[in-house]
Amino acid sequence: VQLQASGGGLVQPGGSLRLSCATSGSIFAIAAIGWYRQAPGKQRELVADITTSGNTNYADSVKGRFTISRDNTKNTVYLQMDSLKFEDTAVYYCNAARAFPRFEWGQGTLVTVSS
Repeated sequence: VQLQASGGGLVQPGGSLRLSCATSGSIFAIAAIGWYRQAPGKQRELVADITTSGNTNYADSVKGRFTISRDNTKNTVYLQMDSLKFEDTAVYYCNAARAFPRFEWGQGTLVTVSS
């Protein structure tokens, strides 16, 4: 697996989590990276992505609550998730995004929003 997601967990509604996506330097340097999620019984969807130049894109459902960023010194992309809602519960994955071909999907990291 070329990209590894981590940082999920159990959080109450309104809470926050930060997910991390670690990848190799070669991938990090050339690919837009995205965070995706798949809730039970639903298709995988794009949550947010970020280009190598830092241009970002968000799904309407997370705009204003989630922030994607990248640390060029650590070859890592982060997803800061604030004001979490029940409907944010899903397995979150990271992978290449936009026009870049997707790599093999990893196991993802589970985010559960529950009271």
